[in-house]
Amino acid sequence: MRLTLVVVGRLRSGPEADLVDDYLTRFDRTGKPSGLGPSKVVEVENKRGGGSGAEADLILNAIPKGATVVALDERGRTLTSPDFAQKLQSWADTGTRDLALIIGGADGLTNVVRDRADFLLSFGKMVWPHMLVRVMLSEQLYRAASILSGGPYHRN
Repeated sequence: MRLTLVVVGRLRSGPEADLVDDYLTRFDRTGKPSGLGPSKVVEVENKRGGGSGAEADLILNAIPKGATVVALDERGRTLTSPDFAQKLQSWADTGTRDLALIIGGADGLTNVVRDRADFLLSFGKMVWPHMLVRVMLSEQLYRAASILSGGPYHRN
C-alpha cells in the first residue's frame, strides 16, 4: 500500500526535514514485508491567494485517484500506536492500494477536505504546528511498521 503525505507548506531543510526523511526511510524499509510503502511527501502551497478554498483544491488535487484518505484533524479519533498499526494493516489487507494522509496548514482543513476523508485522525486536543505534525506522523508510521513486523522499536 503506497502512502502519500499531502501536506500544506514547504518544509525547509533543518531538523524537522531530517527527522521526516529519516522516519519515512525507516518506514519504507520496515513496512515492506507487511505490504506498507513506499511513502512520499507531496507539498502543496497556495501562492496565488484565494484563501482556504484554494488550499482545499490543492489538497484534493494532490490525492492519488482512488486513495483512502486520512485527514489529521483535532476533531478526529485518537488512537494508540498499536491501534494505528492495526488500522494501517487493515487498510492494506482489504486491498487499499493508495493511502493519502493529509496535514493542513495554519488554518486547519476545510469542511470539504474533512468530508472527503475516510477517516479523521487526531494527535490529541492540542493544536500542533504542521511542521511538527509531519515529524509526529512520520514517526508513528515507522512505529506502526515496527509493531507489525514484531521489531524492537516499539515497547508496550
